[in-house]
Amino acid sequence: MMTSAISARLADFIVNTRFDDIPTSIVIKTKRHILDTFGAGLAGARSDEAVKTAQVLKLLDGGGQVPLWGTGRQAMPGYAAWANGIACHAFELDDTGGCDHSGAVVIPAAMAALALCKAPISGKTFITSVVLGYDVARRALEACGAYEPHNEAGWHSTATCGTFGAAAAAGRLLGLNEEQMRWALGLAASYSGGLWAFIHDGAQSKRLHAGNAAQGGLTAALLAKEGFTGPGAIFEPVWGGFSRTFAPQSEDREAWLRELGSNWKMQRVSIKPYASCRSTHAAVDAVDELMKENELKSEDIARVEVRLNAFVEGMCGGRELEPMSRTQMSIPYAIAARLVWENVGLTAYGREQRHHPDIARVLELVELSVDDAMAADEEPTVTLVVHSGRRYVRRVDVPLGSPTHPVSEEALVAKYRSLALMVWDEQTANRLAETTLGLDDLNDMDDVVQLLATAPHSVGVFS
Repeated sequence: MMTSAISARLADFIVNTRFDDIPTSIVIKTKRHILDTFGAGLAGARSDEAVKTAQVLKLLDGGGQVPLWGTGRQAMPGYAAWANGIACHAFELDDTGGCDHSGAVVIPAAMAALALCKAPISGKTFITSVVLGYDVARRALEACGAYEPHNEAGWHSTATCGTFGAAAAAGRLLGLNEEQMRWALGLAASYSGGLWAFIHDGAQSKRLHAGNAAQGGLTAALLAKEGFTGPGAIFEPVWGGFSRTFAPQSEDREAWLRELGSNWKMQRVSIKPYASCRSTHAAVDAVDELMKENELKSEDIARVEVRLNAFVEGMCGGRELEPMSRTQMSIPYAIAARLVWENVGLTAYGREQRHHPDIARVLELVELSVDDAMAADEEPTVTLVVHSGRRYVRRVDVPLGSPTHPVSEEALVAKYRSLALMVWDEQTANRLAETTLGLDDLNDMDDVVQLLATAPHSVGVFS
């Protein structure tokens, strides 16, 4: 069979990278992202999407040994990866800047793979698999020319690129050799797919994409382990090749191997402080900074002017209040939530909060204007106009949660706790946080699996 240099190098990297090869800073960051993803998935168990997924699982799955986080139920590995991936992405709380949403894809797949491992898996081995999954998932997107051109073409990169990260992480845990890993990567491409059509009406398919990628990557690794072959030319410039097919105008095939093993892609991933699309965050930060620095109150604001690029306006310029998923893509609502509720966390997106009269009033104050000269990756400029006519202007180029502007340890744990406590008591929530942040000292990941299997004390749909 044909074997490309890219497939061979990637397979070697995934199979042979050791925990000690990974910088300490990346290990620490990875543990933070694992905890953040657990929190997103636990809260997501109370989403409408997760509840509907559970109903479908009753028809498809006869039961298994992998926890559906925050539910007290279990499923077979593939379906658990699928359901947990959907839950992790359900409330727009999961990390971003990888494939894009690498945590919601890689970590559910890796956790599901644990059930199929014959020997105990240490925390260090699990961390290694997650680091590799994030790395390969991001490289897939960069091979498509990075976020803007791939997504502007209509592809949801979490779905198209995440499968490679899931396959890498699961394959590493399952002990694939280099030949099998090449097949797994080739097979992962056959699970790539997912379109941005949901943006027009807030359809729940966006959440499905993370689950599909997690399940697809895990399945690719399992098939490869059984000798099911994948195309060796998948990364080559041939008819049917991945980037030639998904990104013919923007492909950058060299990105698959560029600085492999030295430029760890985990270091560029962001943790979200707000329960909204990442493209809304810089505008929220700008409003927050101006309000605090100038000691302004929401009643002082006469108008909010937002100058932004056409790409972000098309994606996040809506003002719909239903469904919640559509509202979470809205810059005007995110700004209004900051002004009215003084936070843009998950509670700010509850139905009662979305339909509050003060939100309706403040939404009327937010004006968007497209600047065609702005690049697609350029952050918005926000102007607060007070009743006296005075104007306060700010552009935040590095939003809170970015690797160079990280959320603090205290804020990370506070976010996680606020989400975990939606389903668990404090003792269970705290135990998972402590165990996860000390993962590199853990001899057996079964400790984490058992915690995630804990039944909820609180149920019901948050919408």
